[in-house]
Amino acid sequence: MPKGRFNMRKMTKSHVMLAVTGIAVAVAAFLLTRWGNPKNMGFCIACFIRDIAGAMKFHSAAPVQYLRPEILGIVLGSFVMSLVRNEFKPRGGSAPALRFLIGAGVMIGALVFLGCPLRMIIRLAGGDLNALVGFAGFALGIGFGSFFLNQGFSLGKSDSKPAVEGAVAPAVQVGLIILVASASSLFVFSQKGPGSMHAPVYAALIAALIVGALSQMSRICCAGGIRDIYLTRDLTLFVAPFTIFVVLTILNLIGKSYNFGFAGAESVAHSDHLWNLLSMFAVGLGSIMLGGCPLRQLVLAGEGNSDSFITCIGMFVGAAISHNFGLAGVAGQGATSNGKVAVCVIIAFFACVAALISHKNRRA
Repeated sequence: MPKGRFNMRKMTKSHVMLAVTGIAVAVAAFLLTRWGNPKNMGFCIACFIRDIAGAMKFHSAAPVQYLRPEILGIVLGSFVMSLVRNEFKPRGGSAPALRFLIGAGVMIGALVFLGCPLRMIIRLAGGDLNALVGFAGFALGIGFGSFFLNQGFSLGKSDSKPAVEGAVAPAVQVGLIILVASASSLFVFSQKGPGSMHAPVYAALIAALIVGALSQMSRICCAGGIRDIYLTRDLTLFVAPFTIFVVLTILNLIGKSYNFGFAGAESVAHSDHLWNLLSMFAVGLGSIMLGGCPLRQLVLAGEGNSDSFITCIGMFVGAAISHNFGLAGVAGQGATSNGKVAVCVIIAFFACVAALISHKNRRA
């Protein structure tokens, strides 16, 4: 990818593909919200994984239980596109236990904030200023993580794996689709609250397949775009999140769904600013340690990366923990006491792991 500042005269295929992906994500988020998804939640990896955990009875928070087709579609879209492009290359074995724990921590932080990095951008495009505080924390966390990258932090190299291992993540998604179609009584679904709000199944699945395929082609990553600015002053990856923000803002203004301010409860958010900042700091730091944001982890899992699939399982477990132990933020109210403690512990854990591994790698 080209280095240096973004220059319209130096547009590359990478820039164009990232912009196209950003447009597709913005349009999908806007339409899915219009068709039934919760406000400013056309796409949210954290919220949707949480809903799936609830539907599968891993937590019992009645308002957030629904088997979101968007998550299944992103993984499958990435899988199909990686096969088409001959980029399905199963790999794994890079610190799986740590990746599981970091994935869980990233999810807990995201649910204290009430949204993943992608939803943070979507909320910003809807005028939610609480997300601006979250963005500041996210950027600071990425900066902190980038410092450790410069100090030699790495979770280690992954090795080639059999094709059957790389196919596990896509197979799980297909299995869930079959189970829902043939035995939906195995799952529980919200009768009220965000989990009861959803776009038509086929519309959500098709939109997610498209987003997953384009994301595989473009390598979109909400964390990577800011990381590269810190490390190399390269704005290439930032094209996608910036495009999502601009296009979705325009669509919201046209559709009269733009609400500027801190009205948290209306958009499943809260105005507990310190904890919005700190929780997204944890998400930013954890995403850098993992090598990508939650969306990127789903896409990599679809490409056959078992390390990313382990991370996704960690996020799934983190979602269940969040609601079983009262860690998730409360819309219109703020972070819970348990959630505040969890965020502090997660940041401390991430920082210790990053410092210890960086020190070890420098001495090696």
